[in-house]
Amino acid sequence: MNIGEYSVKTPVISWLLVVILLGGGIWGFQGMGRLEDPAFTVKLAKVITLYPGASARQVQDEVTYHVEEAIQLMEQVKWIKKSISRPGLSDVTIEFKDKYRGKDFPGIYDELRRKIADMLHKLPPGAQPPVVVDSFADVYGVYLALSGEGYSWRDLWDTADYLKKELVLVPGVRKIVIDGKQQEVAYLELSRARLGELGISLAGIRNVLQSQNIAADAGNVDVGDEYLRIWPTGESVSVQSIGDVLVSSADKRLVRLGDIAEIHRAYVDVPTKYYYHKGKPALTIGISMQAGKNVVEVGEAIGRRLAGLEANIPVGMQLEAIYDQPQEVDKSVNGFVVSVAQAVLIVLVVLLLFMGLRVGMIIGAVLLITVAGTLFIMAIYGIELQRISLGALIIALGMLVDNAIVVAEGMLIRINAGMDPVRAASETVSKTIWALLGGTVIGILAFAGIGFSQDATGEFANSLFYVILISLTLSWITGISTTPLLCALLLKPGKAAGQETDAYAAAPFRIYRGLASTALRFRWVTVVTVGGLFVLSLWGFGFVKQAFFPNSNTPLFFVDVWEPEGTDIRKTREDTLRVSEYLRGLEGVTQTSSAIGGPHQRFTLVYDTKDTTSAYAQIIVQTETREQIDQVWEQVEAFLREELYWTDPILKRMLIGPGRDSKIEARFHGPDPEVLRTLSEQAKALMRADPGSKEVRDDWREPVKVLRPLFNEQVGRQLGITRVDLANALQYAFDGTRVGLYRDGERMLPILARAMAEERADVTNIQDIQVWSPVLERAIPVAQVVSGFEIQWENQVIGGRDRMQTIIASANPRGPLAAPLFARLRPQIEAIELPPGYSLTWGGEYEDQTNAQGSLFGVLPPSFIAMILVSILLFGKLRQPLIIWLTVPLAVIGITAGLLGLDASFDFMSLLGALSLIGLLIKNAIVLIEEIDQQIAAGKAPHAAILDSGVSRMRPVILAAGTTILGLIPLLPDVFFVNMAITMMVGLGFATLLILIVVPTLYAILFKANNKPQPGLSNPE
Repeated sequence: MNIGEYSVKTPVISWLLVVILLGGGIWGFQGMGRLEDPAFTVKLAKVITLYPGASARQVQDEVTYHVEEAIQLMEQVKWIKKSISRPGLSDVTIEFKDKYRGKDFPGIYDELRRKIADMLHKLPPGAQPPVVVDSFADVYGVYLALSGEGYSWRDLWDTADYLKKELVLVPGVRKIVIDGKQQEVAYLELSRARLGELGISLAGIRNVLQSQNIAADAGNVDVGDEYLRIWPTGESVSVQSIGDVLVSSADKRLVRLGDIAEIHRAYVDVPTKYYYHKGKPALTIGISMQAGKNVVEVGEAIGRRLAGLEANIPVGMQLEAIYDQPQEVDKSVNGFVVSVAQAVLIVLVVLLLFMGLRVGMIIGAVLLITVAGTLFIMAIYGIELQRISLGALIIALGMLVDNAIVVAEGMLIRINAGMDPVRAASETVSKTIWALLGGTVIGILAFAGIGFSQDATGEFANSLFYVILISLTLSWITGISTTPLLCALLLKPGKAAGQETDAYAAAPFRIYRGLASTALRFRWVTVVTVGGLFVLSLWGFGFVKQAFFPNSNTPLFFVDVWEPEGTDIRKTREDTLRVSEYLRGLEGVTQTSSAIGGPHQRFTLVYDTKDTTSAYAQIIVQTETREQIDQVWEQVEAFLREELYWTDPILKRMLIGPGRDSKIEARFHGPDPEVLRTLSEQAKALMRADPGSKEVRDDWREPVKVLRPLFNEQVGRQLGITRVDLANALQYAFDGTRVGLYRDGERMLPILARAMAEERADVTNIQDIQVWSPVLERAIPVAQVVSGFEIQWENQVIGGRDRMQTIIASANPRGPLAAPLFARLRPQIEAIELPPGYSLTWGGEYEDQTNAQGSLFGVLPPSFIAMILVSILLFGKLRQPLIIWLTVPLAVIGITAGLLGLDASFDFMSLLGALSLIGLLIKNAIVLIEEIDQQIAAGKAPHAAILDSGVSRMRPVILAAGTTILGLIPLLPDVFFVNMAITMMVGLGFATLLILIVVPTLYAILFKANNKPQPGLSNPE
């Protein structure tokens, strides 16, 4: 008794399975996590070290080198992805090996911190302890902007902080971060002349203020039965009260600080970052959610809480969404659910039209049960509903009905011939169970490469494999259990028992038999024709457009504004606000959100953050529809080119999956910065010369001017003035130097002493700046301890990669695809003569695609070996698997024709579609060849067996292909899946022809079958 017979005889077990799968599917769908894109581990960390006063070269040699040396000792490190040395700042980015997943990283980060702590003794004096930043994976899916006309930064911060305290209590919220805070300071503006006249040194003021505002423990005292704490007065109770502090002059007189200084509270003049939303100053509030939670439900809870807090937000303040992931997820998931429903409906209609009402309803019911069971198991194993997993369901729909179609077809023929349903179930399942299992396993193995790929791309898309694994396994189980049960209940004999009927007398079967017979008669012509098409398709594939990952469906794009290196952030702000104001005036633009001085918070997992620099700003532009982006893009690109010609902008779309700003990157490695710059300039010249390139740049950017006072050490020693004293005096004169701290509740305000405004405004006053001489016990002009001033050029940015000094020349294509431009530039740039000790490597989309495909192809050989072994074990012979594997490469004919004919690109998702196509082709070929073998084993002549088997398998093969092809129609409007859908639809259409014509022809050739009876071939080998 096999499973099919048992299911019919003992229906309670099959019905129990149906109830569990349907009920579990409903439960799973309601409780499953929902995401826009699948989660993947960001395998990065940063080590940031401040070294105030050092040049970029000093930072590189004295700090970055030692940090990189410590990092290299870690076994988990894949490579040092990037190091940036700027004046006073070392920023090292580490990428860890692909094999590690999220659960491994707490331990990895702890070891990284230990390695960094072990090298602290190597850092120079003045370098601060390195900070390890490990929060790259934090995604602030609810990304809000708080703005308010007429409100101060402090008002905005108080309101944002209040909202943070309330929202962090919402179930499902993990972390809330406020960004854009402007630092408040207390400024002491001191007259240079007045200080010199009184003989008061800055060091004396610093000593007094530091002791004045420090919390000091005065102890306790017994007073009778009480033990009282002693708390002396004298602390500053306000910024203005700092003016009451007394300092000593040169003649030992006490001078009130307020008499010689202007004291006021303000925001720091030159901040590190600004945010503007719709042109108004703003703070951003990023809300991240706990892993595994339903993002939509948490978003709704946040919305309800914000509605309750609305009355507590001051009138005139606006809290608006820059990016609302829950809303995007809801639209995305609902759209995909509709697509899945459309695909299911299409499949059901096809089945009803071609299989009849009863059989169509049976297969449709089995399909729904299988989909429900898939959702049930996905929920158990924590696979969320997101773009990839829902797309996998649509891809799998056609494959899910294969097993049910074969079993239902077999039972329909037998029951119509009058066979008892129990016997029909037993005979049908016994003849097909192992062929269907083998085909299912091979279909699953076709996707194993993406399931076990370890790089970021593989991790991003690996839910595709797991959904296919679950759904196809369930389709085999329901195909051999639920399908026989429903067929036994619903199918009725069409003829009396024992009365023969020709089930394949209809015109489509006769037409196919004629075509197959002709192919067999002219078998070598058939093989040569197909071989010629194969060679032609290989040649044609070279003309197919190549791509990596497509853009997002979200109506949003970015404008990165790069000013010349060294530009004041206030100038960057001015230009950025001009661009954002222009954008808001364009038709279709709904809002702009600008981050000036650095990137936005990571509001999606694939958002590519940038380093903090005053010369950089990013505008998030939102449009009403995705289709409007191109028009807005062209207009703002022209505006930037004409009105802000000195900037170096990059316009980029929001990506789906891993990617980067520049699609073409030429990386030059070597020891000498000047040689590297020369090589980079040669590469950029070649890039600019190509009319198909734009946004040509390098990552070191422009050298900047530096003002260098020439310190006279001999005079300085005589006056007791050191180089540090000179530096402190100059810092005081312009930026201001910290002389104390004012405590205002939870706020800590630095007290900055600086020269009066009129003295700071003109750089020519630099010679008159006063520096304190301990020998003379008075301040003297800087001109007495410097021999002059020079203007020099220096590299503001020194980049490195994997411990090698590296400069990256980059460009983007004017069109949507980078491959044609890369193909033109590559030989030209590789022809640049490199001095000894210098090397060139390629980054950009080429590297991403190579790594992704390399990781995928690295696990494909075991998958294909397993597929070959399954096919051999299934038949126990070699010629039958050989037929199948001779057919597999021919699928490229349909793929090439489809992609060229519809002007589509072969991207990473198309590659997955091609793998799916291989699985479908092999699965259907197995069922056909198994049927031929069984008919020959039953005594039928090989030629007749080949034709009869082809006719009997025609409807299942065509229906399996038809349901898959038509079921993919809902994916065509989706930019992420469209290329894969085209690959599968057109490729599968041709693969169906391969199965029905080429497989029988190859079988006839290998087994020497002709149209004469050959009884000796009753057992093919």
